[in-house]
Amino acid sequence: MLTRTLLILCALFAMLLIGCSKTETTTNDNSASSSKASRSPATTTVSAGEKIGVPECDDFIAKYDACVSSKVPEAARVQYKSAVAEWRKSWKKLADNPATKGSLAAACKQAAEQQAAALKTYGCTW
Repeated sequence: MLTRTLLILCALFAMLLIGCSKTETTTNDNSASSSKASRSPATTTVSAGEKIGVPECDDFIAKYDACVSSKVPEAARVQYKSAVAEWRKSWKKLADNPATKGSLAAACKQAAEQQAAALKTYGCTW
């Protein structure tokens, strides 16, 4: 019982350390580009067709946006449009950072798979 408790505490402590170090790194990366990003989000939200620079992300956003615009009822559309705007904004920041750009394609593929299943109720397929 004591061994199990110590193991759980060690695992929680390790997750806490990892979580804090990633947040610090992310904050540092974002603060370096925050002056660029402060100008960019206005462009991103205004220009819905702006490309991320990662083909998987650009393809997913185009398909998602087309589905939401044509098949999702107006009452629910705002929620989906705000989600795509947030993805576009955060993925653009990640794509601009060479250290994170490599992992972005996998994240976009995963988001595409999840949203394809979620939007199937509206008749969206891709």
